[in-house]
Amino acid sequence: MAAAPAYGAVPASGYLEVVVIGAGAAGIAAARRLAAAGRRFALVEASARVGGRCSTDMSLFGVPFDRGARWIRSPDANPVAKLAVQAKLELYPAPPGQTLRIGRRNAREGEMEFFLSSLGRASRAIADAGRAKADIAAAKALPKIFEEWNPVIDFVLGPYGCTKDLTDVSAYDFARQPERDADAFCRQGYGTLLAKLADGLPVRLSTPVTAIDWAHNAVSVETPKGTLTARAVIMTASTNVLMGSSIRYRPGLPKRHFDALAKLSLGSLDHIALELEGNPLGLRPDDLVFEKAAGNRTAALLAHVGGTPLCLIDVGGRFGKSLADQGEAAMVAFATDWLADLYGADVKKAVKRGHATRWSKEPYVLGASSVAAPGAQPGRRVLMEPLNNRIWLAGEAVHETLWGTVNGAWESGERAAEAVIKRLGRG
Repeated sequence: MAAAPAYGAVPASGYLEVVVIGAGAAGIAAARRLAAAGRRFALVEASARVGGRCSTDMSLFGVPFDRGARWIRSPDANPVAKLAVQAKLELYPAPPGQTLRIGRRNAREGEMEFFLSSLGRASRAIADAGRAKADIAAAKALPKIFEEWNPVIDFVLGPYGCTKDLTDVSAYDFARQPERDADAFCRQGYGTLLAKLADGLPVRLSTPVTAIDWAHNAVSVETPKGTLTARAVIMTASTNVLMGSSIRYRPGLPKRHFDALAKLSLGSLDHIALELEGNPLGLRPDDLVFEKAAGNRTAALLAHVGGTPLCLIDVGGRFGKSLADQGEAAMVAFATDWLADLYGADVKKAVKRGHATRWSKEPYVLGASSVAAPGAQPGRRVLMEPLNNRIWLAGEAVHETLWGTVNGAWESGERAAEAVIKRLGRG
């Protein structure tokens, strides 16, 4: 078992230069940059762990189970991936391509070619719409593909790709995502990597922020464990938390920022983890499987994660959210039945244990990733505007192109820290 992280001490009192709120990717990135600049700061985290929506669990199945982010996007350009070597963790490339199931068989060569070409056509059509003068829902930009293929196209690009149905996604926002030529996984878990990168930082866990007073020259950050006072705050909480009722702001958030948050709400994407004895699916490690579904009651399968018996069945969008609302037992039952429909009833006999995440029920997160509603993409730039040069927002929602990714959150945190350091240098 890995050693417990070694966190630095958080000052119990005294005047800080910066308080960083939230120890996810953005908060850790900001804190590391502040530490490198020699600034006096504290990092406070509402939950009992670091990592935010990037969390690796070792206790449930005895193997690394990434409860949130798993895919390391564009590892050659990803700043988090580049730090994995320093953290002495192993990255390995994700297998190229995917499998498509049609009933209880794999798609034939011609069917697979049509599926992949249709995905490409749909992505290009949305990207073209994203360059128009007026924004529209991504779903309205889809070409007229054979009707029977629409559900799988919608699922791959929408709920699975960006956590919301394409009817709820801005074509502008979708079009600004960079192309991803390659991906990778961390053998020990993406969450393990984030936790390693927080080693030595002054983190105060289990310390939810209840109020932020930014009416004066200094900002007061109130928590159940006391009040921290600083010249600046970097806030990295999710958009759903920021516009919720758990944190009081004095004065309240500007309407311009609040409206942007509301239109950049989190979508839904959850993992249903099943431990399968043997290899009843006949799949290789990290094979990605989609279904040619007849409707939105569908999922994606990531098989035998990292060569372990663990299989992840991902559900998202409106269907995924409604399923998560029914509870973990309903989610595990759906995943088991879904696999049996694709691979035969004997699969059920191989299931040893199951577990499902429910990110929309996590009180300090409340969803998956930020997705702009049609017409709302400019809100990401609004969130980059500091509040009276005292509060800077950061996180995956505060990135115009890498939204919904760990590397986007990381870059946003570094950018906010740079802005704060520059501001502090003046006074």
